[in-house]
Amino acid sequence: MTATSVTASRSGARVERLPLARFTTLGVGGEAEVWFVGNHEQLAEALEAPYRVLGGGSNLVVADEGVPERVIRLTGPLAEADLTPDPDLSDAETVVTGWVGGGVPLPGLIRKLQKLGLSNLEGTVGIPAQVGGAVWMNAGTRYGEMFGGLHTLEIVTPGGTRQVTPDELDWGYRRSGLSRGHVVSRVRLKLRRSAPEEVRARMDFADQARKGQPKMKTPGCAFKNPGGVPAGRLIDEAGLKGTRIGGALIAPEHGNFIVNLGGASSRDVHALLDLIRERVGVPLELEYELWPEQG
Repeated sequence: MTATSVTASRSGARVERLPLARFTTLGVGGEAEVWFVGNHEQLAEALEAPYRVLGGGSNLVVADEGVPERVIRLTGPLAEADLTPDPDLSDAETVVTGWVGGGVPLPGLIRKLQKLGLSNLEGTVGIPAQVGGAVWMNAGTRYGEMFGGLHTLEIVTPGGTRQVTPDELDWGYRRSGLSRGHVVSRVRLKLRRSAPEEVRARMDFADQARKGQPKMKTPGCAFKNPGGVPAGRLIDEAGLKGTRIGGALIAPEHGNFIVNLGGASSRDVHALLDLIRERVGVPLELEYELWPEQG
Protein backbone atom coordinates (compact mmCIF):
# COMPACT_ATOMS: atom_id res chain seq x y z
CA MET A 1 0.00 0.00 0.00
CA THR A 2 1.51 3.37 -1.02
CA ALA A 3 1.14 6.66 0.81
CA THR A 4 -1.63 7.73 -1.57
CA SER A 5 -3.58 4.50 -2.03
CA VAL A 6 -7.05 4.11 -0.55
CA THR A 7 -8.77 0.76 -0.12
CA ALA A 8 -11.92 -0.52 1.54
CA SER A 9 -11.99 -3.34 4.06
CA ARG A 10 -14.50 -6.17 3.73
CA SER A 11 -16.90 -4.30 6.04
CA GLY A 12 -16.49 -1.04 4.13
CA ALA A 13 -14.01 0.82 6.34
CA ARG A 14 -11.76 3.21 4.44
CA VAL A 15 -8.10 2.24 4.81
CA GLU A 16 -5.27 4.57 3.87
CA ARG A 17 -1.58 4.87 4.68
CA LEU A 18 -1.01 8.38 6.02
CA PRO A 19 1.44 10.44 8.10
CA LEU A 20 0.10 10.63 11.64
CA ALA A 21 1.52 14.15 12.02
CA ARG A 22 -1.57 15.47 10.25
CA PHE A 23 -3.80 14.06 13.01
CA THR A 24 -1.88 15.30 16.06
CA THR A 25 -1.95 18.72 17.69
CA LEU A 26 1.85 18.64 17.97
CA GLY A 27 2.23 17.99 14.26
CA VAL A 28 4.87 15.25 14.44
CA GLY A 29 4.70 11.54 13.66
CA GLY A 30 5.45 9.13 10.83
CA GLU A 31 3.17 6.94 8.75
CA ALA A 32 0.73 4.21 9.67
CA GLU A 33 -2.17 2.34 8.13
CA VAL A 34 -5.22 4.37 9.16
CA TRP A 35 -8.68 2.80 9.39
CA PHE A 36 -11.67 5.14 9.26
CA VAL A 37 -14.50 3.19 10.90
CA GLY A 38 -18.09 4.40 11.08
CA ASN A 39 -20.01 1.56 12.74
CA HIS A 40 -19.58 -1.39 15.07
CA GLU A 41 -19.09 -3.91 12.26
CA GLN A 42 -16.19 -1.94 10.84
CA LEU A 43 -14.76 -1.41 14.31
CA ALA A 44 -14.90 -5.14 15.04
CA GLU A 45 -12.98 -5.87 11.84
CA ALA A 46 -10.40 -3.19 12.63
CA LEU A 47 -9.72 -4.88 15.97
CA GLU A 48 -8.79 -8.19 14.32
CA ALA A 49 -5.12 -7.16 14.07
CA PRO A 50 -2.84 -5.14 16.37
CA TYR A 51 -4.26 -1.62 16.61
CA ARG A 52 -4.17 1.77 18.24
CA VAL A 53 -6.99 4.31 18.53
CA LEU A 54 -6.40 7.93 17.54
CA GLY A 55 -8.86 10.62 18.56
CA GLY A 56 -8.17 14.33 18.42
CA GLY A 57 -4.43 13.76 18.55
CA SER A 58 -3.83 15.92 21.62
CA ASN A 59 -1.72 14.61 24.49
CA LEU A 60 0.14 12.41 22.00
CA VAL A 61 3.70 12.22 20.70
CA VAL A 62 4.18 9.82 17.76
CA ALA A 63 7.61 8.56 16.73
CA ASP A 64 9.12 9.88 13.52
CA GLU A 65 9.05 6.29 12.21
CA GLY A 66 5.30 6.01 12.81
CA VAL A 67 3.86 2.82 14.30
CA PRO A 68 3.46 -0.69 12.84
CA GLU A 69 -0.08 -1.22 14.14
CA ARG A 70 -3.18 -0.12 12.27
CA VAL A 71 -4.54 3.16 13.61
CA ILE A 72 -8.31 3.50 14.12
CA ARG A 73 -10.27 6.73 13.66
CA LEU A 74 -13.97 6.85 14.59
CA THR A 75 -16.16 8.51 11.94
CA GLY A 76 -19.77 8.52 10.68
CA PRO A 77 -22.34 7.47 13.30
CA LEU A 78 -19.52 6.91 15.79
CA ALA A 79 -18.75 10.63 15.48
CA GLU A 80 -22.32 11.87 16.01
CA ALA A 81 -24.09 13.04 19.17
CA ASP A 82 -27.69 12.45 20.27
CA LEU A 83 -28.27 14.96 23.06
CA THR A 84 -31.98 14.20 23.40
CA PRO A 85 -32.88 13.67 27.09
CA ASP A 86 -33.80 10.08 27.95
CA PRO A 87 -37.29 10.45 29.47
CA ASP A 88 -36.83 7.40 31.70
CA LEU A 89 -33.59 8.67 33.25
CA SER A 90 -33.99 12.46 33.17
CA ASP A 91 -35.90 14.70 35.56
CA ALA A 92 -36.34 18.37 36.38
CA GLU A 93 -32.70 18.75 37.44
CA THR A 94 -30.80 16.04 35.58
CA VAL A 95 -30.52 15.08 31.92
CA VAL A 96 -29.19 11.74 30.70
CA THR A 97 -28.59 12.00 26.95
CA GLY A 98 -28.73 9.53 24.11
CA TRP A 99 -25.47 8.09 22.76
CA VAL A 100 -22.54 10.38 21.96
CA GLY A 101 -19.95 8.83 19.64
CA GLY A 102 -16.34 8.53 20.71
CA GLY A 103 -15.31 10.38 17.55
CA VAL A 104 -17.27 13.54 18.42
CA PRO A 105 -14.97 16.57 18.78
CA LEU A 106 -15.10 17.72 22.39
CA PRO A 107 -14.94 21.52 21.75
CA GLY A 108 -18.02 21.44 19.49
CA LEU A 109 -19.89 19.24 21.97
CA ILE A 110 -19.21 21.67 24.82
CA ARG A 111 -20.58 24.55 22.73
CA LYS A 112 -23.76 22.61 21.98
CA LEU A 113 -24.26 21.73 25.64
CA GLN A 114 -23.88 25.40 26.58
CA LYS A 115 -26.59 26.45 24.15
CA LEU A 116 -28.88 23.78 25.59
CA GLY A 117 -28.21 24.92 29.14
CA LEU A 118 -26.60 21.62 30.14
CA SER A 119 -23.81 21.72 32.73
CA ASN A 120 -21.11 19.40 34.15
CA LEU A 121 -18.55 19.41 31.32
CA GLU A 122 -17.82 23.11 30.79
CA GLY A 123 -14.61 22.73 32.82
CA THR A 124 -13.14 20.83 29.87
CA VAL A 125 -13.53 23.84 27.57
CA GLY A 126 -10.61 24.31 25.21
CA ILE A 127 -9.33 20.73 25.30
CA PRO A 128 -8.75 19.76 21.62
CA ALA A 129 -9.79 16.13 21.98
CA GLN A 130 -12.46 13.74 20.79
CA VAL A 131 -14.89 12.32 23.30
CA GLY A 132 -13.48 8.78 23.32
CA GLY A 133 -9.92 9.84 23.96
CA ALA A 134 -10.96 12.46 26.50
CA VAL A 135 -12.89 9.80 28.42
CA TRP A 136 -10.10 7.23 28.15
CA MET A 137 -7.67 9.57 29.92
CA ASN A 138 -10.30 11.46 31.95
CA ALA A 139 -9.19 14.72 30.40
CA GLY A 140 -9.92 17.88 32.31
CA THR A 141 -8.73 21.03 34.01
CA ARG A 142 -8.83 22.26 37.59
CA TYR A 143 -12.44 23.24 36.88
CA GLY A 144 -13.78 19.86 35.79
CA GLU A 145 -13.08 16.52 34.11
CA MET A 146 -14.85 14.12 31.77
CA PHE A 147 -15.99 11.72 34.47
CA GLY A 148 -17.95 14.56 36.02
CA GLY A 149 -20.49 14.22 33.22
CA LEU A 150 -20.69 10.51 32.36
CA HIS A 151 -23.62 8.14 32.84
CA THR A 152 -22.63 5.10 30.74
CA LEU A 153 -19.60 4.10 28.69
CA GLU A 154 -19.68 1.66 25.79
CA ILE A 155 -16.35 -0.16 25.60
CA VAL A 156 -15.21 -2.28 22.66
CA THR A 157 -12.32 -4.75 22.68
CA PRO A 158 -11.47 -7.75 20.46
CA GLY A 159 -13.48 -9.77 22.98
CA GLY A 160 -16.69 -7.87 22.34
CA THR A 161 -18.75 -4.87 23.44
CA ARG A 162 -19.90 -4.02 26.95
CA GLN A 163 -21.45 -1.12 28.79
CA VAL A 164 -20.14 0.11 32.14
CA THR A 165 -20.87 2.96 34.52
CA PRO A 166 -18.22 5.20 36.11
CA ASP A 167 -18.85 3.44 39.45
CA GLU A 168 -17.50 0.24 37.92
CA LEU A 169 -14.15 1.81 37.00
CA ASP A 170 -11.17 2.80 39.10
CA TRP A 171 -10.99 6.28 37.65
CA GLY A 172 -9.17 9.31 39.02
CA TYR A 173 -6.88 12.19 38.09
CA ARG A 174 -6.09 11.84 34.38
CA ARG A 175 -7.08 8.18 34.26
CA SER A 176 -10.26 6.28 33.49
CA GLY A 177 -9.25 2.88 34.81
CA LEU A 178 -9.56 1.44 31.29
CA SER A 179 -6.71 -0.68 29.99
CA ARG A 180 -4.81 0.13 26.82
CA GLY A 181 -6.65 -1.24 23.82
CA HIS A 182 -10.12 -0.50 25.19
CA VAL A 183 -12.02 1.61 22.66
CA VAL A 184 -14.54 4.09 24.06
CA SER A 185 -16.97 3.82 21.15
CA ARG A 186 -19.88 5.78 22.68
CA VAL A 187 -20.98 7.35 25.95
CA ARG A 188 -24.16 8.67 27.51
CA LEU A 189 -23.81 11.93 29.40
CA LYS A 190 -25.27 12.80 32.79
CA LEU A 191 -25.74 16.56 32.96
CA ARG A 192 -27.33 19.19 35.16
CA ARG A 193 -29.93 21.60 33.83
CA SER A 194 -28.81 25.21 34.00
CA ALA A 195 -29.33 28.52 32.21
CA PRO A 196 -27.24 28.85 29.03
CA GLU A 197 -25.79 32.16 30.22
CA GLU A 198 -24.68 30.55 33.49
CA VAL A 199 -22.95 27.73 31.62
CA ARG A 200 -21.29 30.32 29.38
CA ALA A 201 -20.04 32.25 32.42
CA ARG A 202 -18.44 29.10 33.85
CA MET A 203 -16.88 28.30 30.46
CA ASP A 204 -15.45 31.82 30.23
CA PHE A 205 -14.04 31.56 33.75
CA ALA A 206 -12.35 28.23 32.99
CA ASP A 207 -11.11 29.50 29.64
CA GLN A 208 -9.63 32.61 31.22
CA ALA A 209 -7.31 30.42 33.28
CA ARG A 210 -5.87 29.07 30.00
CA LYS A 211 -4.86 32.49 28.64
CA GLY A 212 -1.25 32.00 29.69
CA GLN A 213 -0.92 28.80 27.68
CA PRO A 214 0.88 28.81 24.32
CA LYS A 215 -1.12 29.06 21.10
CA MET A 216 1.36 27.16 18.92
CA LYS A 217 1.24 23.47 18.02
CA THR A 218 1.41 21.52 21.28
CA PRO A 219 0.11 18.24 22.74
CA GLY A 220 -0.89 20.06 25.95
CA CYS A 221 0.67 19.61 29.40
CA ALA A 222 3.74 17.39 29.31
CA PHE A 223 3.77 16.16 32.91
CA LYS A 224 1.24 15.48 35.64
CA ASN A 225 1.46 17.69 38.72
CA PRO A 226 3.49 15.74 41.31
CA GLY A 227 1.81 15.78 44.70
CA GLY A 228 -0.35 18.72 43.71
CA VAL A 229 2.65 20.93 42.91
CA PRO A 230 2.37 22.49 39.42
CA ALA A 231 4.86 20.80 37.13
CA GLY A 232 5.16 24.04 35.19
CA ARG A 233 6.43 25.82 38.30
CA LEU A 234 9.11 23.17 38.83
CA ILE A 235 10.25 23.44 35.22
CA ASP A 236 10.33 27.24 35.50
CA GLU A 237 12.38 27.05 38.72
CA ALA A 238 14.84 24.77 36.91
CA GLY A 239 15.41 27.59 34.42
CA LEU A 240 14.16 25.63 31.43
CA LYS A 241 11.44 27.84 29.99
CA GLY A 242 12.42 28.95 26.50
CA THR A 243 14.87 26.06 25.99
CA ARG A 244 14.95 24.88 22.37
CA ILE A 245 16.14 21.67 20.77
CA GLY A 246 15.75 21.52 17.01
CA GLY A 247 12.24 22.65 16.14
CA ALA A 248 10.81 21.99 19.62
CA LEU A 249 10.63 24.57 22.42
CA ILE A 250 9.69 24.60 26.09
CA ALA A 251 7.11 27.36 25.91
CA PRO A 252 8.15 30.68 27.47
CA GLU A 253 4.51 31.22 28.52
CA HIS A 254 4.23 27.98 30.50
CA GLY A 255 7.02 25.54 31.32
CA ASN A 256 4.81 22.44 31.17
CA PHE A 257 4.11 22.90 27.45
CA ILE A 258 6.34 21.85 24.57
CA VAL A 259 5.56 23.50 21.24
CA ASN A 260 6.45 22.82 17.63
CA LEU A 261 8.08 25.90 16.13
CA GLY A 262 7.83 24.33 12.69
CA GLY A 263 9.68 21.27 11.47
CA ALA A 264 10.09 19.73 14.91
CA SER A 265 10.71 16.01 15.10
CA SER A 266 9.61 13.53 17.71
CA ARG A 267 13.29 13.16 18.63
CA ASP A 268 13.44 16.89 19.44
CA VAL A 269 10.46 16.57 21.77
CA HIS A 270 11.87 13.50 23.51
CA ALA A 271 15.18 15.30 24.03
CA LEU A 272 13.36 18.13 25.82
CA LEU A 273 11.39 15.68 27.95
CA ASP A 274 14.62 13.95 28.97
CA LEU A 275 16.23 17.30 29.80
CA ILE A 276 13.29 18.28 32.02
CA ARG A 277 13.43 14.98 33.90
CA GLU A 278 17.19 15.39 34.38
CA ARG A 279 17.02 18.96 35.67
CA VAL A 280 13.85 18.96 37.81
CA GLY A 281 14.51 17.72 41.31
CA VAL A 282 11.48 15.41 41.70
CA PRO A 283 10.21 12.44 39.66
CA LEU A 284 7.75 13.53 36.97
CA GLU A 285 5.10 11.33 35.37
CA LEU A 286 4.31 11.97 31.72
CA GLU A 287 0.87 13.20 30.84
CA TYR A 288 1.65 12.65 27.15
CA GLU A 289 0.98 9.28 25.57
CA LEU A 290 3.95 8.04 23.57
CA TRP A 291 3.64 5.97 20.38
CA PRO A 292 5.33 3.53 20.58
CA GLU A 293 5.66 3.24 24.33
CA GLN A 294 9.07 3.43 25.97
CA GLY A 295 10.61 1.31 28.66
